[in-house]
Amino acid sequence: MATIKDIAKKAGVSPATVSRVLNNDIGLSVADDTRRRIFEAAEELDYKTLKERNRNIERRINLGIIHWYSPKQELEDPYYLSIRKGIERECFSRKIEITTIFKNDDKYTTHELKDIDGVIAIGKFSKEDIENFSVYSKNIVFVDFSPEGMIHDSVVSDFRTTVWKLLSYLYDQGHRKIGYIGGKEYVGRNKEVIKDERDTTYYEFVKEKGIFDIEQIYLGKFTAESGYQLMKKAIEKGSLPSAFFLANDSIAIGAMKAFYEAGINVPNDVSIIGFNDNPTSKYLMPPLSTVRIHTEFMGITAVGLLLERIHHNREIVKKVTIPSELILRESSK
Repeated sequence: MATIKDIAKKAGVSPATVSRVLNNDIGLSVADDTRRRIFEAAEELDYKTLKERNRNIERRINLGIIHWYSPKQELEDPYYLSIRKGIERECFSRKIEITTIFKNDDKYTTHELKDIDGVIAIGKFSKEDIENFSVYSKNIVFVDFSPEGMIHDSVVSDFRTTVWKLLSYLYDQGHRKIGYIGGKEYVGRNKEVIKDERDTTYYEFVKEKGIFDIEQIYLGKFTAESGYQLMKKAIEKGSLPSAFFLANDSIAIGAMKAFYEAGINVPNDVSIIGFNDNPTSKYLMPPLSTVRIHTEFMGITAVGLLLERIHHNREIVKKVTIPSELILRESSK
């Protein structure tokens, strides 16, 4: 980093003269040619005044985090909580200030997003939501969602590959009746149903293998209570599949309670595989087979994408797909 002494040497004047000229000392009388040499030397050496350097150090990035869940919903499904924690930890390590907004009665109080440098939106959003967020910043990264048209950056997990892998595992173990319990999610005023890759991949797989049975498919919410109620319904119906794919670990926890109450043994009577690998899943009895989604890393990646936009003015849209992995434990065989 250039110093006043470096400039003084290059311009052929004293350091005191350089200091007074660069700080616009109106009491200094100096020839125009000398003043010009000082400024030229400073520019050549890329000199920054102390005031300019302090300004760069003190300037902190301020990001908005928009969460499509309410705080209560987030506690019921730790998947999105983990993504948010990843974002917050990365921002803390980079000394980035954040403003977090949760959904409240299907609305977002976005007026809090004034004077921000960018937005990270966690979850699923309607076109109207996206347009609203764009008013506050052009720098937006979506996590667990990729808007149509590829006009914003996004970070998603590779659901399709891993769901196909887990279903193939069950099929290769001899299971020919594989049930599915999933959830429905909606966005916008008109409550548009969101396409879920877990659903579509399951349908593709069972149809390709010739084992499709509409009677073994149940859709509700991504909660333990919904998993419990839907599995009770499946048990009451009779003729249970030999295996179930459950769209998240919260559903799986509820389903296991229903099995326990009905005296059905997991995995001797029914094998089950969940999704998300919640921190508690390995401590269930039996430990839950599941799919590990690298949620915290998704959040960290989103921060990196946003900083590329802010610091380097990147204009080309990026969609980053994070691999997931099948974790086999004792709930499946």
